[in-house]
Amino acid sequence: MAETKRSSLALVAARAGVSVASVSRVLNGGSASEALTRKVREAAEELGYVPDASARTLRTGRTDQIALAVADVGNPVYVQMMRAVSGIVTRADYRLVVSSTGSDPQDQIDLLNSLNRGYADGLLLSPLRITAELIDAMRSSRLPIVVIGSLPADVELDNVRADSATGIGLAMEHLVAQGRRRIALVNGPVDTVPGSARLAGYLAAVERFDLPGNPELQVTATGFTYRAGRKAVAALLARAKPDAIVCANDLLAVAALKELAAAGARVPEDVAVVGMDDTDAAELATPSLTSVDLGSAKRAAAAAKLLIRRIADPAAPVRTLVIPPSLSVRESTLQEVAP
Repeated sequence: MAETKRSSLALVAARAGVSVASVSRVLNGGSASEALTRKVREAAEELGYVPDASARTLRTGRTDQIALAVADVGNPVYVQMMRAVSGIVTRADYRLVVSSTGSDPQDQIDLLNSLNRGYADGLLLSPLRITAELIDAMRSSRLPIVVIGSLPADVELDNVRADSATGIGLAMEHLVAQGRRRIALVNGPVDTVPGSARLAGYLAAVERFDLPGNPELQVTATGFTYRAGRKAVAALLARAKPDAIVCANDLLAVAALKELAAAGARVPEDVAVVGMDDTDAAELATPSLTSVDLGSAKRAAAAAKLLIRRIADPAAPVRTLVIPPSLSVRESTLQEVAP
């Protein structure tokens, strides 16, 4: 039967033929020669020694963990963010811990309160809704925080944001150039950060291009999910005949493709469709989706770098970064796509 009892530092030191202080220094990442490091690690492995992470945290005040909180880990845009963050924090010798908090700011406040008890060295937060209570919790946090998303101008926290309004404008400009006039918006809840930004960009483009601003061309889904999108697009098609649909994310756009197919409408011949976020879902859809790239991976990577900087230097100046959008044109808006 394998021995399960954890070997002590003294046993590792005796096996390696070095002092306990040398073992502690090596296993805690201190400076040591290659020969000493090799001896200690070989001895620790032979004895099955596992360092006590909780004791190390108490001694150093560090957990070597960074938390990422997103609304929905199933959303492809957050998957892109997780991949980008993981690479950055791993190279900086941190572990990434991911939480799916939903859209309720109170859940994010609860998570922040928990992390403040010493479970992470920093937090990357991508909130759907910003409330006064969440802002107060972030301001009073001892934990360094970087927000992936927009914040009110008077909130002095590092943040990396998208330019959703400009992104919607790019989509609308492209559709107008294709001869589309009755352009509908399938949005998520407008009391969210992305929902309000998408709506503002849509209304500005309607005015800019002198398009019909009929309320019947605007529909709000109950969430940014595929199922919510199916219901919202079905409601839109029951009351209006758009020749193009701009959707607040790619999941809603895939839902639009499904509903249009069910209604016998051809994409893009009858109705063009544009998504947002330019996730893998856009390329996998049939037809492939034209989508606004809001730089989710770039935003997440930039935020991770800002957080590592903030952990190293708590007094560093606050920074706000804006990642410009671009448009990835695919089959869902073009009658003919070049090979």
